[in-house]
Amino acid sequence: MSNILGKNITLTLFGESHGETIGAVLDGMPCGIEVSEAYIADALTRRRPCSSGETARVEADNFKIVSGLFNGYTTGEPICITIENSNTRSGDYEANRYLARPSHADYVSHIVHQGFEDWRGGGHFSGRLTAPIVALGAICTKALSGIGITIGTHILECGGIRDDEFNATDQDILSGQIADILGKRFPTLAAVQDKIEAAIEEVRKNNDSIGGTIQTAIAGLPVGVGEPWFGSLEGTLANAVLSIGGVKGVEFGLGFGFKDTTGQNCNDAFYSDGGCVKTLTNNNGGINGGYSNGMPVVFNCAVKPTPSIAREQRTIDMRTGENATIRVTGRHDPAIIRRICPVVTAITAIVVCDMLKGSFSNQIFAKR
Repeated sequence: MSNILGKNITLTLFGESHGETIGAVLDGMPCGIEVSEAYIADALTRRRPCSSGETARVEADNFKIVSGLFNGYTTGEPICITIENSNTRSGDYEANRYLARPSHADYVSHIVHQGFEDWRGGGHFSGRLTAPIVALGAICTKALSGIGITIGTHILECGGIRDDEFNATDQDILSGQIADILGKRFPTLAAVQDKIEAAIEEVRKNNDSIGGTIQTAIAGLPVGVGEPWFGSLEGTLANAVLSIGGVKGVEFGLGFGFKDTTGQNCNDAFYSDGGCVKTLTNNNGGINGGYSNGMPVVFNCAVKPTPSIAREQRTIDMRTGENATIRVTGRHDPAIIRRICPVVTAITAIVVCDMLKGSFSNQIFAKR
């Protein structure tokens, strides 16, 4: 079993949804990077539920940095962050202890862990464990901003309501869009929040859930971040974002749209702008041959509807193997699409830091 992401800068995740604490260790981060606990707290606030369209389990997310930080700067040693679980209701899961919730990890966890799994709130498989990812991702995001690299994620589509897209060809416009997103609790570029929230509320009233599409952009990434083939930038990013349980698909640039066009219409033509090489279009999402090409890196993720719904569904009793029915109780999001945006931003920042160090060593962070 592996809970480790990365090669040069690694993230190790630990804890369970209803355990005493959850946390993560970030190892390999260079020394001398300023860390703002207020910035970490703000990132965690963006992930926290804040409306009727989200779970009633609201954790304070009190975090503690227990190593790797001294006088507000990284020491170069492993950075460990722990976060308290203080608002658990394990009894909500007792009645359905042996009933596998559809589209959850209950069944596979029961088989893999031979019945010794922590079943409360999904245990180690819970979305609760995205909190330490966001916390350590905030350290990486702040480090990247110091060298001119910014990352943002917004809701592109939910409930048939579509937001504007990130500008994939102009770094300056994109940087402004990312700054705009980071200044909002509800991450959309256009004024579509009310319509999206209304769509979520409609499915909530019907004891159902809804998914959608989010879009992530990286502005300011230099040419040459990545590897060919199995260490490619898009492959590594895809591996990371698909590790988040709610993400079930990822496409870079034009993505699946490539199947409906021709090479003449989708190739990204190069041109020189005052000695800076750019492309007229960015259908490849800022990546060629597994490496960043200097254009914005843009990708979309498909987010599935929350599988916990208060409707009767077919399942099996894991003790007997017999057919059964289940109606999931507890506190759950009818849509996780807003809350997953800071998670994808955070894990993207961790991957970018890891790959920057691999391509350019620690010296690139010294340019801040």
